[in-house]
Amino acid sequence: MRRAASLSARSAFSSGARFSAPRASRTFASLAPASRPVSERLGFYASAGLAVGVGSLLYTQNKAYAQSVPLVGIPGTNNERTFIAIKPDGVQRGLVGEVIKRFEARGYKLVAIKMVRPTPQFAAKHYQDLSKKPFFPGLCKYFSSGPVVAMVWEGKGAISGGRKLVGATNPADSLPGSIRGDLCIDIGRNIIHGSDGPDSAKHEIALWFKDADVAAWQQSTQQWVY
Repeated sequence: MRRAASLSARSAFSSGARFSAPRASRTFASLAPASRPVSERLGFYASAGLAVGVGSLLYTQNKAYAQSVPLVGIPGTNNERTFIAIKPDGVQRGLVGEVIKRFEARGYKLVAIKMVRPTPQFAAKHYQDLSKKPFFPGLCKYFSSGPVVAMVWEGKGAISGGRKLVGATNPADSLPGSIRGDLCIDIGRNIIHGSDGPDSAKHEIALWFKDADVAAWQQSTQQWVY
């Protein structure tokens, strides 16, 4: 009896294996990826070629644009440039993103940015027009006390418009809505610097940046600003 049962079990197993094997084969076969049609492959190559072509065109346009705009910009045009620096207290308080957001929301274009810790000597060069003031030594010490985020912004009226965004030197005199009017209290910790005219913008941009530091580029949304 045991031998008959064993033979019966082997027979059933063998039969089940024969019936299940083709189903398994069909299942795996259905999951195998089919090769892509020729038309699909050609479409992929065409799309890739188009992307490369567009990228090359944009690079050429930006290169030509960069060559047509000097480092310090062109005052009185849409390519006017201004220098903006977030001072050590603004950096320490985590206000870098807020400042950038406000300038971008206004419609200005960021063309250069870097974080540096200026030396007292460099701070003296930056504020050379204030060298005769009694607060000059303290100003240089404060300005060189930590990292500074230096930026160049470009756009129509960037110098005067940038000053309005920054606010008055004394936060107490700054209007609500300006950076100083909203974000600081004391004149000795007024978080940000902005060029106050074409001459200072020219001096400050050339002091902090070289031509290679500035990414002159054409903004795709510019047509919606001007």
